[in-house]
Amino acid sequence: MKEGIHPAYETAKVRCACGFEVETRSTKKEIHVEICSHCHPLFTGKQKLMDTAGRIEKFRRKYAKKEGGN
Repeated sequence: MKEGIHPAYETAKVRCACGFEVETRSTKKEIHVEICSHCHPLFTGKQKLMDTAGRIEKFRRKYAKKEGGN
């Protein structure tokens, strides 16, 4: 590697809006994120399945007929 052309790669702190903090390495000293694996609904299991305008029920009725006919 050539000398003097690469940025400094140092220890960095990643801070989430929820307060979670983790230490990693980066070219930046501090990184701020809005959402992390400790507060994201997909990882915490708090994700809700929203049925907008009955689409899920409509899908189930449509394909329940096809499965019953076979």
